[in-house]
Amino acid sequence: MQLPQLIEMTVSGLGYELVDVERAERGLLRVYIDFPAEDVAEKGPITVEDCATVSHQLSHVLTVENVNYERLEISSPGLDRPLRKMADFVRFAGCEAIVKLRVAMPESNNRKSFQGILQAPQDDKLSLEFESKDGPALLEFTLADMDKAHLVPQVVFKGRKA
Repeated sequence: MQLPQLIEMTVSGLGYELVDVERAERGLLRVYIDFPAEDVAEKGPITVEDCATVSHQLSHVLTVENVNYERLEISSPGLDRPLRKMADFVRFAGCEAIVKLRVAMPESNNRKSFQGILQAPQDDKLSLEFESKDGPALLEFTLADMDKAHLVPQVVFKGRKA
């Protein structure tokens, strides 16, 4: 079994969603987790305790499976959450995102990078509404066309009431 599948099976068995897996320098294995879309409203954001739970279980699984790593790091995906799967685009339709394509689009002045509002996917087609110099435009692409994508952080600073 491949490492991402092994990690995903373990993480989902604990009630979380695997967002991403990274291997970094010096044997660092970084795993990003979140709650499934249907549980976010009820459970809120990922906490340190959630990360500790996943870390504890994954360290045992990785030892049993003899996976070579030096350090295991579990984290929430953060405010600029990466978008990798079709389910991510369904979940975050209506949110602002940055999409970088593998190849420049000739119909949009050979641009590769776009920032705009994600539209609900249609079959395997993804779309992003963005502002071009000629006004609003729609970028249509597939997961295969995409190099990477992530949400644009939305931070609301609410003052405390006196």
